[in-house]
Amino acid sequence: MDTTPYTTSTAFLEALTETGVDYVFANLGSDHPGIVEAYAHARADGDDHRFPRMIICPHESVAFSAAQGYAQTTGRPQAVIVHVECGTQNIGGMLHNAAKGRTPVLVFAGASPFTQYGEHTGSRNEFIQWIQDVHDQRGIVRGYTKYDNEIRTGANVKQLVHRAMQIATSEPAGPVYLVGAREVMEQNLDPAHADDPRYHLQRTPPVAPAALDPHTTDTVARALAHADNPLIVTSYLGRDPRAVPQLVHLAEQLAIPVLESVPMRLNFPADHPLHAGYQWNTQEPTPALAEADTVLALDTDVPWIPLSNPPRPDARIFVIDTDPLKEQMPLWHVPAETFSRAQARTALDQLSTHIDHTGLADGDAVAHRRTRLHRRHARRRADAAEREQPRPDTITPQSLVAHLRDLLAATEQDAIVLTEAISNYQTVNEHLGATRPGSLIGSGGGSLGWHAGAAIGAKLAHPRSLVVSLVGDGSFLFGVPSSTYWVARRYNTPTLTVVFDNRGWKSPKLSTLGVHPDGAAAANDDFNTGFDPEADLPGIAAAAGGAWGRTVDRPDQLAGALDEAVAAVQGGRSAVLSVHVPKV
Repeated sequence: MDTTPYTTSTAFLEALTETGVDYVFANLGSDHPGIVEAYAHARADGDDHRFPRMIICPHESVAFSAAQGYAQTTGRPQAVIVHVECGTQNIGGMLHNAAKGRTPVLVFAGASPFTQYGEHTGSRNEFIQWIQDVHDQRGIVRGYTKYDNEIRTGANVKQLVHRAMQIATSEPAGPVYLVGAREVMEQNLDPAHADDPRYHLQRTPPVAPAALDPHTTDTVARALAHADNPLIVTSYLGRDPRAVPQLVHLAEQLAIPVLESVPMRLNFPADHPLHAGYQWNTQEPTPALAEADTVLALDTDVPWIPLSNPPRPDARIFVIDTDPLKEQMPLWHVPAETFSRAQARTALDQLSTHIDHTGLADGDAVAHRRTRLHRRHARRRADAAEREQPRPDTITPQSLVAHLRDLLAATEQDAIVLTEAISNYQTVNEHLGATRPGSLIGSGGGSLGWHAGAAIGAKLAHPRSLVVSLVGDGSFLFGVPSSTYWVARRYNTPTLTVVFDNRGWKSPKLSTLGVHPDGAAAANDDFNTGFDPEADLPGIAAAAGGAWGRTVDRPDQLAGALDEAVAAVQGGRSAVLSVHVPKV
């Protein structure tokens, strides 16, 4: 007779597997005995394959960003387990990244037990359970999650998990949050009832992709085809790697340049002659925007900064987006003629097909524009190559990225590059020259430290790929490296981290200069941004996880150090190379 208990925790973990979760990234606490017991029973019985593999993370932000990195590189949502309201607050910044980056992640947090005299299994027996009982734990995350709910009974726990995951994966995708008190998670269930097909379906699918209506398809297609200087602006279309070839096809069809604005993905191959460059916190007009008479803003939150580089006043503007209203952004405005909620890949196919069937393109005009844009692209590439030439006395960010680019091209592994270089975001994009969809990824948001756990998640998802993080020294410290490199060693996920070490916070300095170019801070070089005395960043990783580590400050050291670092990762050891670039 089988004496293994079947509890709400058991059903919850089974439901995660049913919805496609491979890993649970966990920071366990006093509210998780039911989950600990469920895993222990499953391992003892030899059937722990019923549950996702648990990855223990000593810090919650590492756990969450690892789940996000896995989801970003596979398209499959993963799960995070954290401890009551304290653990929930520790994922705050990473939760922001997933919400803004439209990445599906399911978070489960325990809740303080709701009984105190032993009325149910799991009743309060530790002092902390009174202290951690707060009025509205779910309210902590409500500004960032698509869905939150409490598991009140094990009878419908699988329904809740399937519903939460369906909401998480339906566009615009995003994180969801469930809580459950110990008594509920310890509840004994009838397995047959938990698996009643009336209550849930295997892998409840997300909502089917949205498409353009025929009138909008015709309107946008005609506007692009008849424009003298059309332009496509995108930021995160590359969340779906299959959309990138569709964008290339439409761009080639009408010779439309593509501008990547604040890109957190590879959206368009960098070497394509129709690539119009990148913009981040651009404080001057962007040439492609300044001349465009028709602009398609496609999957972008910030197509331009109205104060400094808007399109020309008479430009026709059209918005196609999985999230065209930006309902989570209180202040947002783009003066567009039409706003359409549609999946980029579907909409691009509709536009291309309509242009083909209606013969809208003017062949001579398209050919003339293509020639002009190809020449412009070649000049921009030549300018970039000039900027990355090495200097005898200083390692510049441009030359560093160029060295890494050439090294990655020479390896036999596909590389996945995570960029969290902040003030060097544009440098990474311009000089890395990424061309393969899915090969360049950012956090999607503005909370630093994402790269650290995300690299672990990416490596778990793609064990044969070389995972490389390009980060600032501030971002590196935000990543909780003492936790990160311990996890990487325990779960055999070696990655390479290259630190642009300018010994300080450059971004706050740039922000201050943008508002007060002639202020007291500028006059006295007084920005409170220095990191003196300098920390031994590679030493942290070496102490915590046995990582290979080195700091270099001379150009003649760079090539050899990069070679050694890559060799260390290929040999199964994480590596951190801190490179001194010009000081803040």
